[in-house]
Order: sequence, then C-alpha cells, then structure tokens
Amino acid sequence: MRSSKTFGVQFIIRRNKLKNGLVPIYARITVDSERVEISMKKRIKVTNWNELGGRAKGNAMEVKKLNHYLEQFRSGITNSYQQMQIEKKLITAEALKNMALGLDEDGHTITRLVDYHNTNFKNVLSDGTLKNYFTTKKYILRYLKKRYRKSDMYLSELTYKFITEFELYLRAYQPTDHQKPLSNNGVMKHLERLRKLIRLAVRLEWMAKDPFERYQLKFNKVERGFLDQDELIRLQDKKFEIARLDWVRDLFVFSCYTGLAYIDVMKLAPENLGKGVDGKLWIMTTRQKTQQKVSIPILPKAMDIISKYKEHPRAEINGTLFPVISNQKLNSYLKEIADLCRIRKNLTFHLARHTFATTVTLSNGVPIESVSKMLGHTKITTTQIYAKVVEHKVSEDMGMLREKLFQA
Repeated sequence: MRSSKTFGVQFIIRRNKLKNGLVPIYARITVDSERVEISMKKRIKVTNWNELGGRAKGNAMEVKKLNHYLEQFRSGITNSYQQMQIEKKLITAEALKNMALGLDEDGHTITRLVDYHNTNFKNVLSDGTLKNYFTTKKYILRYLKKRYRKSDMYLSELTYKFITEFELYLRAYQPTDHQKPLSNNGVMKHLERLRKLIRLAVRLEWMAKDPFERYQLKFNKVERGFLDQDELIRLQDKKFEIARLDWVRDLFVFSCYTGLAYIDVMKLAPENLGKGVDGKLWIMTTRQKTQQKVSIPILPKAMDIISKYKEHPRAEINGTLFPVISNQKLNSYLKEIADLCRIRKNLTFHLARHTFATTVTLSNGVPIESVSKMLGHTKITTTQIYAKVVEHKVSEDMGMLREKLFQA
C-alpha cells in the first residue's frame, strides 16, 4: 500500500474572468488526483503574468510584493501539509483548503451544508427543486457579503437574529436585472429551504440547536388560477398557422385533460400507455416531483393529441409521446397563445394542471378523492385548495338540493 502522496501548490490566472483589463489569481492545491482552488483576492494583467513560473513578471516593487505574498501562501500550505503528516491526519486537498481559510475539520459552514445537501439529494429532488436550492444559496452568499463582509459562516454562528435579519434583507433586495423584487411568498420560500437545510444539519449533528425553533413562516394565501370552460374551448379550438404555437397549445391542452405537470408530460413514453381496469387506454406513470404513481384514464381530447404526434420524427427519436421542448420556451410561447386567444390570465403550463383539477374534473362532479389520486397528491388537503374555487359547481349542487326539497 502506498503511503506517500503527491502534493503541490501552483498559482494560475483565470482568463475567463477578465474585468477592467485584469484577471484573478488562484492557488491550485493538488493532493494525489484531488484538486481544489482558492482565490488569492489579487488581480493582474495577463501580459504581466509568467504562466510557466506561476508568478508575476518584472522587478517593480509591486511585483516583488505580490510574488512575496504568493510565496508566503505557498509556504503556509506546505507547513500545514507537513504538520498533518506528522500528526498522521488524513491529508486531502479539501482539508488543506479549509486550513488555509481558517476552517478546522469539524467547522461546518453554511456553504458546506448547502453543497452537502445538493450533492447528496440530486438524485432525489427534481431538477427544478434543486435549482431553487442553488438560488437560495446565492441569496445567502449575497447577504453574508453585505452584512458580514465574508463569504461563509459557521453553522454554530446562526441565530434567530440571523434569520430575521436575512428575511429583512430578502424583502429589501432590489434586483439589478429584469426580475421583480421578491414577494412575501418568495421570501418565505427561501426561508423554508434554509429551514430544511438547518434541520438536516441538526439531524447530522452538525448543529446543537435549531435557530428556526421560534421562527414562523408566514405565507399569504394565493388563489390558484385556472381556465374556465369558455377559455378552455376557445384555446383548444383556435387554429394556428405557426407550427410551434400549434404544438405548444396541444401540449397545454393535453395537460388540461390529464393533469400532468410539464416534466411528466415530457418524459411520457409509449410504454406509459396501457389498459386500465375498465379495459380502456390509461396513462400509467410516476410523478417526477413526488415519486407517486399515477393512473389516469385518457379522455377523448387527450387521445386525439396522442394520435396526432404518434409518428412525429422528433418524438420517435427520443422515444417519447411528444417532441420535447424546454419549459422556458414553452411558457414563452404560451404568452403569445394567450394574446391570440384573448385570454387575459397569466398562461403558464402549470395552469393546465389547475384547469384539470377545477374545470375538467371537480366542476363535472368527479369526487375529490379521485382527482387527488390522478394528480398524484400525497395529501387530499392539497387537492382541497382547488375545490374551494369552483363556485359554479356549488351553485349547481345547491340547485339540485332545492329541486329535491321542493319535490319533497
């Protein structure tokens, strides 16, 4: 068994991070095949850098100071490496990086927690959910930089005060791009994800106490949008001359009659079609988000759309029922479709799922238990959110009750 390790510290520049004519300098630490990099918080002109020697060129005083700074850093890393050898500790590039940043081996930090979560749960969470955790991490790092002027923080430093001040920061944050400021529920979503991360840290025994213990998330109630019967008919009967709009409309209408979310529609394959208990064709799949198995009888309109794309070359190549399109493009085209169909609602693909729950099923007397099962909800209370908005169904039911009472 080999006991010695290869070790080295090399200084490099990042040409792809050129800013104001200067590029950043990084230290690259290598232990065996493992490699990590640390920003030196220094910048230099590309022409003033000796690529082969890993140092600044020239004899000017500024150049000498920079090279001295880099060599001191190299010496510090080398001393840490030698000390770990003497103490017979496990030597890794990550461990040396943590020592250089002043983090001991047991110093669990916020970024380490988020990275642990995103790495270990990437095969459990959907891509969309995982993307949201990365977004929350960005806000946390921005907050740390502005409030504490540092890029990380020990978990042991997190307090109730940290959480409340982070909430205030999110509420006051003004995006510099085209995005809108965060709504109350947007702020709560970031805090909800942070709370889940903290609870994970407590279970891992990385933290002794949960700072969220006395904190309450406060979401505003939001009405679930959906297309009414007139809007749905107007949209499904509209003739489009542009092929991409016709295609996107078909996918949306298909979801209106099946209740499937975007990712579940895109991954549908011919093998997901099979005979149900009634001997007719059903969709049998598993929801990407919850891993819940769903079985959905195929309504005539949905069957027409399946047949329309049965021999579509792009679908056949991918082995899917429909040609695939990104969620971003799909929602962008739905805005065009809404204008052409004179629909004033914010038409997104998820609105189709809400339309299935309200206009197509609950409004037509399908029991809420059946709707919940087809939607793949883990709790019927989730489905009840849709039931609250179907006022005309309540009117019909009460009308039937009046007739019964009058006849009696």
